[in-house]
Amino acid sequence: MSVREAPPVPDVFDPRRYAAGVPYADYRLLRDHHPVAWQEEPEVLGWPAGPGFWAVTRHADVVRVLKDASGYSSYLGATQIRDPDPEDLPFIRSMMLNQDPPQHGRLRRLVSRAFTPGRIERFADVARQRARTLLAGALAQARAGDGTADLVAAVTDEYALLNLTDLLGVPARDRRLLLHWTQRVIGYQDPDEAGPAVLDGAGELVDPRSPAMLRDMFAYAGQLAAFKRRYPADDILTTLAHDAELTQAELEMFFFLLTVAGNDTVRSAAPGGLLALAEHPESYELLRAGKVGMQSAVDELLRWHPPVLTFRRTAERDTELAGQQIRAGDKVVVFHASANRDERVFTGPGRLDLARSPNPHVSFGDGPHVCLGAHFARLQLRLLYEEALRVLPAPRLAGPPGRLVSNFINGLKSLPVYVV
Repeated sequence: MSVREAPPVPDVFDPRRYAAGVPYADYRLLRDHHPVAWQEEPEVLGWPAGPGFWAVTRHADVVRVLKDASGYSSYLGATQIRDPDPEDLPFIRSMMLNQDPPQHGRLRRLVSRAFTPGRIERFADVARQRARTLLAGALAQARAGDGTADLVAAVTDEYALLNLTDLLGVPARDRRLLLHWTQRVIGYQDPDEAGPAVLDGAGELVDPRSPAMLRDMFAYAGQLAAFKRRYPADDILTTLAHDAELTQAELEMFFFLLTVAGNDTVRSAAPGGLLALAEHPESYELLRAGKVGMQSAVDELLRWHPPVLTFRRTAERDTELAGQQIRAGDKVVVFHASANRDERVFTGPGRLDLARSPNPHVSFGDGPHVCLGAHFARLQLRLLYEEALRVLPAPRLAGPPGRLVSNFINGLKSLPVYVV
């Protein structure tokens, strides 16, 4: 097929599409015919129209963009497809996720002092027991009812939340606040997650991710940091609160980042992995029989169901990507889920292969912004899957999973399965 005969560019922007599943067929069409494709950004779900963006869908191009911080900036327009309110942008840029080197490197080094492998490993016994307890509760619920359980409500939401609050050092009485903030920020496109819409004086939607809407979260972070200075403990927030190099604003933004990104990475990946195993019972049995290693299985399940669908950059200068001319200031959006199914990199990408090696998936990103908590996330997923294999027969779907309305997070709101 010549370029002139290439099929039209499909819409992979509309967040409502993702409630029916990730559009992998359209991703493949883009990879094959339009690897860097212009996407319109119309008004959707009450959010105003945007200027449009370039969708980058091949693995090599995704990696190139993520590694080239000098050419594709996280700072200029932040990292979400939708442009933030210009009044909010200076504050949003103070978050590590939305900075470029060298400023990004400074903040990453500071938080890395707290996010050490040793501290994370000490949580392993607690996390394993938590997974065991939650799975036992799901089994008891199923046995008392119709043999089914919603693994999101019964297991994975609580598992991700409680592990994170342990690591941060959030008191038990405050833990539900973190889930509330996560749902508000991550699920802002989904009416079930975002809560009641808030309108400004002009009758337009107020972005729930704006600093004005998150004052309660930042105030809480400051209060908790002050408490940790008086009563230190072995947790990340104590370490950050005692770091003289961190400003108060930087500490509060770290709390925001760790709360939202740290919670939702596992909160999205864990049910996604369990869904994949329910849909592939032969793979579940191989894993249960010890014929496949858990380490490779965790990474293949992450490739199959990446927690993050997209990240945005902004072109620093006029450039070219995969033959496409890009202008300075254009939004460039990488599609992780598409890169993970690229036939140019993965043999049989549409096949779940728990022994896949090598497996260069980009579910945790690449380049300077590669996920700081990837080790912690893999540990949690491994422990949860090990405990599920120990107590659950091969789970079977009891109905379609409920998927998040989002072009950012590959989230599951429900996962009903037969577990007895």
